[in-house]
Amino acid sequence: MFQEFPATLEEPQEISISFIDLAIKGGWVMLPILLLSFIAIYIYVERYYVITRAGKEDMNFMNRIKDYIYDGKIDAAMALCRSNDSPAARMVEKGINRLGRPLNDVNTAIENIGKLEIYKLEKGLPVLATVAGAAPMIGFLGTVIGMIKAFYDMANAGSNIDVSMLSNGIYTALVTTVAGLIVGILAYFAYNMLVVKVEKVVFKLEATSTEFMDILNEPVK
Repeated sequence: MFQEFPATLEEPQEISISFIDLAIKGGWVMLPILLLSFIAIYIYVERYYVITRAGKEDMNFMNRIKDYIYDGKIDAAMALCRSNDSPAARMVEKGINRLGRPLNDVNTAIENIGKLEIYKLEKGLPVLATVAGAAPMIGFLGTVIGMIKAFYDMANAGSNIDVSMLSNGIYTALVTTVAGLIVGILAYFAYNMLVVKVEKVVFKLEATSTEFMDILNEPVK
């Protein structure tokens, strides 16, 4: 009388995929995105260390320079600058080397050294900015390639279209887009963080330059 039903119903199997497998489905486009991510990480870590080191300052450095100059101990002032590995010390050293010349020449020499030091600090930042812009574009290229692949498979399938048949192209499109955006966003934030740190160092260099010129302009008591 009663219809018998199966004791258990088959549950849909959950499909899981690892991060590596997901990246592989992105295709060859993932290779340049991965390379850009390594470049961005290297530049950020290396520049962060260099800029942070350049931003450290000895609070007594300029006071000692002032005392040495007023006491006529030019060699001691030069030795102090050479023992202090910082952009500010190299600027002051160049200014001390120009002592005896017109103050405008001294100031110009200090400014030129300051520009060179800033250039050294900004080394690699344009590349990081390029990564921030190029990574999303490469990701979008992967999107276009993936969609072309999906439509190509659809056209070849004719009336026998299956969702699994289109999965490879869709995976390529979505995975490369996400990867490119992630790398681009992180590189953009890293670039701006380094720019802010460089600006702080530039402000300190300007303050040091002004203080040194004030020492030269101040009459000896």
